[in-house]
Amino acid sequence: MTHVETHPPGEPTWIDLMTTDPAAARDFYAALFDWTYEIGTPETGHYTMCFRGGRAVAGIGGKPPGSPMPTAWNLYLGTADVDATCASITEGGGTIIAPPMDVLDAGRLAFATDPTGGPFGLWQSKRHTGTQVVDEPGTLCWCELNTRDLDRAAGFFDGLFGLEARDVPMPGGKYVTLHRDGAEQPVGGIMKMTEQWGETPPHWMVYLGTDDTDATAAKIATLGGKVCVPAFDTPYGRIAVVEDPQGAVFSLIQGTGQS
Repeated sequence: MTHVETHPPGEPTWIDLMTTDPAAARDFYAALFDWTYEIGTPETGHYTMCFRGGRAVAGIGGKPPGSPMPTAWNLYLGTADVDATCASITEGGGTIIAPPMDVLDAGRLAFATDPTGGPFGLWQSKRHTGTQVVDEPGTLCWCELNTRDLDRAAGFFDGLFGLEARDVPMPGGKYVTLHRDGAEQPVGGIMKMTEQWGETPPHWMVYLGTDDTDATAAKIATLGGKVCVPAFDTPYGRIAVVEDPQGAVFSLIQGTGQS
């Protein structure tokens, strides 16, 4: 278990689910991960804070009517200055899809895409400092950009937030890990999408922890979700790709997911 009080720039700071049915999503994730909730006021759009063991792990929000955005899990990277980071993103070939805005007294956010089209959020903390526990069941354990142009994405993130992109040889291809301030422990990864991905757009995959990938995947099926990729072993943990009943895809991992 890792309790977290603050997140440095470039580190995955928060995750949230934007969904067509927040109430159904709350029921699903409570049954799956024992999450408890605090539902926000109308001023927040009834944005839900999700807790495990009394510590914040994620958010759930309702998609605005007519929104073109898919039901999906979003990843937010921390920044000390969201406006300056947006300028750096634009200079690096990325695109700002939602400009910086204040979220009451919680913080300041923006949404961007990297030059290959992978969307991600930015979070400048004020009252809300982000996830308070990671690397345990029902919490964020890993995150990974899946993209068709690995080299371009790696070049974009290398230097952004002070991150360093490092090549990791893999059978049949290459993987990139992202590191802060020369640390050995990575904060995320980048994977090249092959033709097997079909028309799936570039995206950040969120990995949520579990004590038993196979059992949790089976439970998802009984709760109305589905298993997209059955459980398989990797050097970093046993993984399955799953989908909740509203269509949001995420991965399960038995282990921390960190190389």
